[in-house]
Amino acid sequence: MPAHYIGRRILSLPPVWLGISLLAFSLANLAPGDPAQMILLRQTGELATEEAVQRLREQLGLDDPFPVRYGYWLADAVRGDLGTSFRTGEPVLWALVERFPATFLLALAGLLIGLLVGIPLGVISAARRDSGLDHASRIGVLLGASIPNFWLGYLLILLFSVALGWLPVAGWGTWQHLVLPALTLGVGGAASLTRLSRSTVLEELQLDYVRTARAKGLPERRVVVRHALRNALNPIVTLTGMRFGGLLAGAVVVETVFAWPGIGKFLVDSIYDRDYPTIQGFVIFTGTVFVLLNLLVDLAYVWLDPRVRLTGAGEGEGNGG
Repeated sequence: MPAHYIGRRILSLPPVWLGISLLAFSLANLAPGDPAQMILLRQTGELATEEAVQRLREQLGLDDPFPVRYGYWLADAVRGDLGTSFRTGEPVLWALVERFPATFLLALAGLLIGLLVGIPLGVISAARRDSGLDHASRIGVLLGASIPNFWLGYLLILLFSVALGWLPVAGWGTWQHLVLPALTLGVGGAASLTRLSRSTVLEELQLDYVRTARAKGLPERRVVVRHALRNALNPIVTLTGMRFGGLLAGAVVVETVFAWPGIGKFLVDSIYDRDYPTIQGFVIFTGTVFVLLNLLVDLAYVWLDPRVRLTGAGEGEGNGG
């Protein structure tokens, strides 16, 4: 893979990261409520005087104009300092890094469920187009894509934890605790991957090279897997990378439902307390992870498909990352 292509991709990251940082800082500061007042209320258990609130606002730099506060925060963020949590008093970056493995494990498990179910089901549906299995899978895809995560999570709890008693309701520590939240996350991914795998493999099966392979007498399984699926992997890889980034950033609801101690639950607790540094840190942290994953997907896309041109108009044939 040419070094100049990798270099261009890497040089495109700083502007994206800068936009994410501005969005993170703006969203956190648009949240209603006064963090200084909430900090004092949590410390003393009663409403603080206006003078005390104003003193704390000055100490935290909340009275400075927006551009000044953003500039200071951005300079610190570039050095890896995302501030100190108003709620816990610990460095935000350390708090996120400490909780990230739990979220990473949950997102990875959800992604694996989606891959193991979605791709085989999509390929089989394409190979057996308009069969009963194909119709059933399309109905399942519609249901899987439509069910909200929080509702599906509660349904799984009622079935497997309350009614059957097979799995714990919430918490973490054993593989049994991982099953329900991972399944909740994996259903949506399985639906997306099934739909995409079916459509891309169907498109490949209609091309001339597939008809040629069949005319040569190759087994149908080999035609579908070794030829059609292999050439349909590019959009699947793209969706997989984007889906994994979305799971890392979007596991907030699932972590809250199952009391999973990841960065999503940490964010929800911080939102209740108007913990601006943590909210900002979460957005910039997950945004950075998502951008890096998108870079890896771009590189994998070109590596998987030698037909993609790395210069000129052909470069736009990637996933647009």
